[in-house]
Amino acid sequence: MVAVIRVSEPSWIASFAGLSPRQFGKLVTALRREGADPVRRGRPWSLPLEDRVLLDAVYWRTNLTLRQLAPLFGVSKSAADRIVDHLGPALALQQRKRFHKGTVLIVDGTLVPTRDHTIAEQSKNYRYSTNHQVVIDADTRLVVAVGRPLPGNRNDCKAWKLSGAKAAVGMTTVIADGGYRGTGLVIPHRREKGQSELPAWKEEHNASHRKVRARVEHTFARMKTWKILRDCRLKGDGVHYAMLGIARLHNLALTG
Repeated sequence: MVAVIRVSEPSWIASFAGLSPRQFGKLVTALRREGADPVRRGRPWSLPLEDRVLLDAVYWRTNLTLRQLAPLFGVSKSAADRIVDHLGPALALQQRKRFHKGTVLIVDGTLVPTRDHTIAEQSKNYRYSTNHQVVIDADTRLVVAVGRPLPGNRNDCKAWKLSGAKAAVGMTTVIADGGYRGTGLVIPHRREKGQSELPAWKEEHNASHRKVRARVEHTFARMKTWKILRDCRLKGDGVHYAMLGIARLHNLALTG
């Protein structure tokens, strides 16, 4: 088969990886350092590491089926499948474990429609989805942690703890929306029983809170330009690794 997409044509990198060629090169170098391209016995990979990373990025970005994607890289469907399975965990974001004093984080949950009904449930969007708790740094807007996916019918205050996101950030200050009531996070002021309106100072606090918390919504919007997060066909841990990998590419695009 004649390949159509290759790293040797830089325009493909910007279109499908969302990175500049220099950023993409940094990613490939980091993956090699992390052991993503070991010398192994038996039949070698049909593509070099650079093209395998690009194949995975194109898969996430376009959500083409592997049968559609494989001919674009000049490989078989089974080879493309092996590449996606191998590189998903390798591309996963290394979640931050320590935070500087005074760091402020923002958390919110997002739903990812998922074909694997063993890990999904019907949610408020009436589709079988998984709930992903995503934590970003309020200052840098980088993703610092992503919880394990939970069925989409779990509310955010439960998913915050059960997904592991709470444990990942420890005692760091975290901002959230009103759906996290009772979790100890910083949420907007609410009217008490019998109150017709909030005091002016609380309204000001809420306005400031909304402005800052919107940053996580902007992160979701950027991450969901990767169409696999709109209808994921991957099974088992595939949706989790896709979310972590896209978070890593998002961070790399922001930091340069």
